[in-house]
Amino acid sequence: MAALSEALFDMECNIEDSRMTILRGHFSVMLVVSAPESTEPGTLAGRLERVREGLGLEALTVSGVNELRSAAPAPTHVITVYGADHPGIVSAISAALADRGVNITDLQTKLTSSGERPIYVMMLEIELGTADAEALEADLGRVAGDAEVEVSIGELETEAL
Repeated sequence: MAALSEALFDMECNIEDSRMTILRGHFSVMLVVSAPESTEPGTLAGRLERVREGLGLEALTVSGVNELRSAAPAPTHVITVYGADHPGIVSAISAALADRGVNITDLQTKLTSSGERPIYVMMLEIELGTADAEALEADLGRVAGDAEVEVSIGELETEAL
């Protein structure tokens, strides 16, 4: 991270939003960066490619994004999901949320053990919008039964990071 942030700083870029984590043993980084108007995307990509090569990173992608005109939805609730790992857990939970018009503002998953039946953990922050929390909780209860997982939903306390 030091080498990436130094290269961005040298080009007068500002890291506005970031997510960094270890995914299955691989360090992963996603950055939203603002750059001076005069910065050529190819020049920025070339500078970061040299950092990637120097560090032996597997991949690096630079993509332009449009500036957001409105604020992103703020999370209001948190959902936790636990159960034996199997395909379809994310699909089932996210479909139930989509059916109610609920926005996912953050989603993280992790296998917590590597035995015969690893435990799958998923944590979501959501923005409930106009959806009814009790109806959503009932929907998630049905999904949990079908998917053989435990699901809980709770109001997210509004604290600053």
